[in-house]
Formats: sequence, C-alpha cells, structure tokens
Amino acid sequence: MTTHSTEIVDPSRPSLGARIGRIVFLVVAAIVVVAVAAAFFVTWTIQRSFPQTDGTLRLEGLQADVTVQRDDRGIPTITADSSDDLFYAEGFVHAQDRFFEMDFRRHVTAGRVAEMFGESQAATDAFLRTLGWRKVAEAEVEAMDDVTRGYYEAYADGVNAYLSSRSGAERSLEYAVLGIQNPEYEPEPWEPADSVAWLKAMAWDLRGNIEDEVERALLTAQLSETSDPTGIAATLDELYPAYPFDEHPVIVPELTTAPTLETGAEPAAFTSDANDEEMQQAATTIEWQEASDVIEAASLLVGDVGEGIGSNSWVVSGDLTESGMPLLANDPHLGASLPSVWYQVQLRCSEVTDECPFDMGGFSFSGLPGIVIGHNQQIAWGFTNLTTDVTDLYVERIEGDQYWRDGALVPIEETTETIRVAGGDDIDLTIRSTVHGPIISGLTDDFTAIADDPEPGLAAGGATGAAPTGEASEYAVSLRWTALDPGTAATAIFALSTAQDFDEFRSAAALFDVPAQNLIYADVEGNIGYQTPGRLPVRGAGDGWMPQPGWDSSYDWTGFIPFGELPVSYNPASGYIVTANNAIVTDDYPYFLSRDWDYGYRADRIAHLIERRVAAAPLTAQDMRDIQLDSEMWIGKRLASAMDDVEVTGAGTEAAVALLRSWDAQNDAGSAGAAYANVLWSNLVQNLFAERDQPLPIDGQGRLFTVVADLLDDPSDPLWTNPAIDVASMDEMLALSAEEAYDELSALQGEAVTGWRWGDLHAITLTSDTLGSSGIAPIEMLFNRGPYAVGGGASVVNATGWDLGSSYATTTVPSMRMVVDLADLDASTWIHLTGASGHAFHEHYVDQTADWAAGVQKPWAFSEKAVDAATRNTLVLTPGE
Repeated sequence: MTTHSTEIVDPSRPSLGARIGRIVFLVVAAIVVVAVAAAFFVTWTIQRSFPQTDGTLRLEGLQADVTVQRDDRGIPTITADSSDDLFYAEGFVHAQDRFFEMDFRRHVTAGRVAEMFGESQAATDAFLRTLGWRKVAEAEVEAMDDVTRGYYEAYADGVNAYLSSRSGAERSLEYAVLGIQNPEYEPEPWEPADSVAWLKAMAWDLRGNIEDEVERALLTAQLSETSDPTGIAATLDELYPAYPFDEHPVIVPELTTAPTLETGAEPAAFTSDANDEEMQQAATTIEWQEASDVIEAASLLVGDVGEGIGSNSWVVSGDLTESGMPLLANDPHLGASLPSVWYQVQLRCSEVTDECPFDMGGFSFSGLPGIVIGHNQQIAWGFTNLTTDVTDLYVERIEGDQYWRDGALVPIEETTETIRVAGGDDIDLTIRSTVHGPIISGLTDDFTAIADDPEPGLAAGGATGAAPTGEASEYAVSLRWTALDPGTAATAIFALSTAQDFDEFRSAAALFDVPAQNLIYADVEGNIGYQTPGRLPVRGAGDGWMPQPGWDSSYDWTGFIPFGELPVSYNPASGYIVTANNAIVTDDYPYFLSRDWDYGYRADRIAHLIERRVAAAPLTAQDMRDIQLDSEMWIGKRLASAMDDVEVTGAGTEAAVALLRSWDAQNDAGSAGAAYANVLWSNLVQNLFAERDQPLPIDGQGRLFTVVADLLDDPSDPLWTNPAIDVASMDEMLALSAEEAYDELSALQGEAVTGWRWGDLHAITLTSDTLGSSGIAPIEMLFNRGPYAVGGGASVVNATGWDLGSSYATTTVPSMRMVVDLADLDASTWIHLTGASGHAFHEHYVDQTADWAAGVQKPWAFSEKAVDAATRNTLVLTPGE
C-alpha cells in the first residue's frame, strides 16, 4: 500500500520562487540605491571643487573689479586696472584650476612631501631638504626690488583668497583621497617664496650634464680594472665623441651685437628704478662671491634627467615669410605630467601705463605669477635649454669634521633640519657642506660609488697632484651648481613680459640667470634675434667633464662670463635662427661652455627643412607647424642602408628588413616601418653596449646616434665583437639584432609586419604626479588618462623621448607647441599636453591631449575684439566689503 502525502498550499502566501525573487529584487534594489548614492557622493565630491567661471565673486584685498574671460578650452584672459589686482587675480585663477598641483609642488621644492604622504617620502625629502631650494628662494624674495616683490605678494594674496573660500575636498578631489590617509592635513597660506622655489625645480629638470659626469666617472673606475690610461681615454672619446661641428649647425656661427648696445656694455636691468645699482650688479656681476648661507642650505634632488629633455625653437625673419613679418616657433621638451606643467593665460591691464605695463599672453607655471613664454603687443620670445655645463662635482678629502683645502684642514659646515612625517616620528637631518656646496655622497648609490673610488675619474679628468692623506681620511663628493646661489630669474619674467624692443629684451636676458636658456626673439618691426643669458661659470684648471679635486682651489670656479661677452645674434644674414640644444658657438669662443651639447640632429633637420621650403616658396605659419611635427629618424635611415648587404634568418625577419628598406624614415604613429626601425635600434644598442660582461652606458640617444654611425663606418671596430652574445663581426651583430627585433615586435603586435604600429608601441599614459602612482588601482584610475598613440621619437624634431632598454612608451614630450605670427597675433597657434584644469573629470582636464597627440594647434584670440568674440564664460572678481 502506498501512502501519499499532500501539501496544503495557502493561496495567499507567495511561492518560494516568488519569495526568492523578492529577496533578490530587494538586494539588487539596495545595491542600486547604494551605487546611486555612492555615484552621487563621488560626483558631488568631484564637482564641488570645480571653479566658478560665471557671475560675480567678492574677494577681500582687491582694489577694483577684475574680469576673467574664458574661451571654449577654459583658457582665461584676465583684465585688471592695476598690476597688483592683475597678479592677485592670476593667483586666484591658478588656484581655482590647479591648487593641489601648486600645493604639492611647493612641498617638493621645500623637501616636505612626507608631511603630505607619510614616511614613504622621507628619503626623497632628505634630498630635497638638503638642496635648500626654499631657503634660496627666500633669499631671492628678500633681494627683490619693491615693485617685483609686490607682484609676488599680490599673487600670494590671490591664492590665499581662494584658500579662505574653500576647505578640504572643495579644493580638489585629491584632498578627499588624501584625507583618508592624512586627515589632519591642511594647506598653509601661500607665500612668495613658494612661487620662486618652483624656478629651482625647473633648473634641476634642465640642469645639464651632471648625470653624464657621474656616468663617466663610474665608467672610468670600471675600465681601470682592465685597461691602461691610454685605453680608458680612447674608450671615453669613442663613447662620448665631440660635437660634430663639421656636420651640424651651431646657434650663433658669427657673434653680433645689437645696434643699440655697445660691445661689452651691460644692458639696464628691469627694476622699479632704472638706476638701481644693486639689481644691476646682481644681473651682471663677474666677481666671484662666496655665499655661505646658500652653501649651508644646498643639497641634491633624486632623479635623472629623462631621455629627450631639451627643446626646439626657431625664428625666421620677414624676408623669408609670406606675410613679410617674422614667425617664431617653440616646443620645450619636458617630462610628461598630468596636469601639464604649463598653464595658458593672458594678462592684460585695462590701460597700459607705467604702473600697469602688462598686456601679454602665453604659458605660465601654476604657482608663479606672470608669463614665462609668449608674446606681448610688440615682441615674442621663446626658450630652449642652453645645455651649458653649470654643475660640477668635487671630490673632497675628509678627516672627521674637517676637509682639506690648499694644504690645510678647514671645518665642514653643518646644519640640522627636521623632516616632519605624517603619521610618523620626526626625522632629524644633518646637512654637510664644503666651500663648493653640499656633500652629496651617502645620499645616492652613484655619488657614494664615486667617493669610494675617485682616483680613476680624477685622473681621466686631468687632475694632477696627490690628495692629502691622514689616518682617518676618506673621500666625499660635493656639488657646485649655479642654482644654489640666489639669483634674479624671478624678476626677469616681468622684464621679458614688458620688453618693447631687442635692447629691452637683452636687459631682461641679463636677469634670467637660472635655469640657463637660449632666448629667441621677434618683434612687430620685423627684427629677429637671439641671446645667451644665464649665469655661466668661468672655470680654473678643470672643465667639469669629470669630477675635480676639491682640495686644490685652482679647480674652483673663478667667476662668471660677463653678460656683454655672451653670444648674441641680431638679424643674421641667413634670415633665421635655430636652437635645439645644439652647440651655441664654435670651439674658438674664448670661454668654455660645455662638452655635453645635444649632438645637433634636431637642429640640423630644422635648418634643412627651413632652407628647403624657402627654396620653394616663402614660409607660412603652417610650414612652421609642419616642421614641429617632422619625425624623420636619422639613425633609422643609416640602419636601413646598413642592412642592405646583411643576410638574416627567417621569412619574418626578411619581410621586416624589406619593410625597413622601403620605409620613408618618418616615425609616424601609424607606421609599421617606424615600429621595426626603433625596435631594431633598441636591440642593436643593447647588443653593442649593454649585453656585455662589462656593460657600457646606453643613455642619450643623440649621443648614441653619433657613436653607432661611426661604428657603421668602421666594421673593424672591436665593439662589433661581443663574446657575451657570441657575435664576432658587424654583419653578425646587425643580423642578430634584426632577428631579435622581429621576434620582439611580432610577440607584441603580431607576425604580420604590415600590421605593426609605432604609435601603439610608443603610446603615452598620462600619470598624475602624486596619486596617479599610488599603487592603488582604483585611485590611479581616478586621476590617470590614456594610453594615447603618438608618433615622433628620440632625437627627432617631434621629440617624444623613450628609455632605451626599458620601454618604448613615451616619457618626455614637447610639453607645448606654439607658433607666433607677428603679422597677426590672433592667428598664432597653441597647444599643450593636457588642459587648463587640474581637476580630474573636469571637461578641461585632458581636452587638449587628443589634439596634442595628433599635432593639431589652434588659434588663440589675443586682441580685445577677438577675445570678446571667443568668450564662453565671464567671471567678475569684485572687492569684498
């Protein structure tokens, strides 16, 4: 008998499936509610920091209304009745768009990053604090004339007006994230020295040859284990060849003098008083002066100069242009950053007077008042790195708390500072200095290695005489650098902005001491010019190519080159001037400037393109923009030719080499040939130099262009033999490198050679300088953008640098591009890497990046009528009650 059971179902009770469905619905609904609430919170957190760009804002400290007009890219034009109001408003607007960037930078320059981000940054702070940039900046502010100091104070007041109007995450999204780790952090009021110190950071970024000097010293010590002095010298000469003067141009082939200045005369400095002798002496002094307070504050910053740091600029006269007026182009090459290092702005006095003399537009640095590169109504100017040697390393002989100096022991200067650490204990830091500058060995492995074994480098540098000895003696390395003395570049910015002719331009250049820059010039009268500014040292017994003996004062700097004897060019017969970090003058110039120029491939290509185009038709602004985007890879052409008679193995490699031979030598983003040429170049360089029992340096691709080109002309050179990779000839080296390049690239982008793309391999990912490298993926996603495919390459005109042996990704960039048309300033074109805003998710955060990557530049309204027509938002800043 079977027993059946029957479940009695209550029809009013939901089924199990229905109940589960309801639970699922409620859970999903709850998740949706939480997600919506979270999204709303995040959106609200993000957007509440966005700047007000319309309407009226009352601000304490203004004297009269100031108008801030923004165009469709968010670029402001600021118009004020007085200079103080103008720079007050610039400080406020900079802070609106970029305050977190400004706040972070001032902590960097003061060696106080650990106060924001904790103990992980303490070692970096030790470098930065030892440098003492902040103290140097304070000394520069103290030495300013009253008018210039007033500009910096007004700017600081504007920044502080912004700070007082907002708190926490209302200032930027970064402060919301920072508050999770460091809830006690609160930004301090802005001070003038915060602005001036940023020029020291830029000077470090463009400091010149210190890495090369270190590299040569370490290489010499390495070679001394197996080579005699003659062999060491020959190797150094081969790896660091002289500038190819017979093949590549110099900036000033013939020294000239502006007609308004007498030979050797010093131009008047920009001050509130044209007869201010103190400022004039600061700009042009040639007498050596010790600065013990600066020496006490000096130190060293972590980091190498990236591949491709430099710049292009050139100017052509109206004799060569379609309009009959000059054209000026500039694209500084700096490390990629997000937001861009540049902030585009126009500053305009409503009526230009002696009290309010400003009417200019161009690129500024957020945190710094004024315009750094740009134009006013009369002149335009541009910068490139001078590449002169303004840093020297000295080997010191130490005994206890003393060091040897001309046969006698003298005391080491010591100071102690405290590094504050968020969430941790304070750290005491002792800074030691000699007469030359800070002792930097012990702070990094490289400098310490030089101190451990300095004799080979000293000998290779030509030093004579033994070091003093003592029972407890040891070596140390100190740094002499022009930026560790107070200077006048912070004043020069305003002098450039108000210059009306070449005479006044040179007066401003006399003040622009650090960082040393090539300055190019054009004006609406049709003149073009060039001036070497900077505080450039005159050396004693040495030339700074290698570390020098600190115990012998004959190796000290003895002064600075007089301004009136620095290279200058005015309306040269050629009709154009090109600067691209190449040699400034030939070796018959009476003063030593450097042995570490860029090797001139970019300069040569720019000059060639100018002459070729002029031969066909007068130059236009579009021609200038096209030249900026030229990506011809000189060494790629040499490699294509060298591979003609080389037999390679494998159908894939054969196809790749055939592709190389048909390639137009342009590193375009979509080019398959460019992809293979650069990967071949990378493998060849590593096989020649890095993959050895004793590796040789592979930094500086311009240098390596010259080194490898010489090797290709000499198949018998011993460097073509490398037992570590079983290669015994040039053809074997080229074949192996070609095969490895095919294997590498096919693994990355597939075996079909026509499908390769250089731009994807060479792409740039924009990374926030702070939270973008936090190591926490969700946070990095908030702030970083990309990747973006880009063309160009190292030591080409479109200079997008990458690190040999590390990655093909773009690391250094043309940080901005501009072409100023002196025939029509409204038609001048501009672009920079990211956008006006530093606020993640703001519409102007990276709105210029796609155009930058594609090489697009856009006109920027300058005349009052054009600015009014281009205005999308208007904010009036009005005096508070």
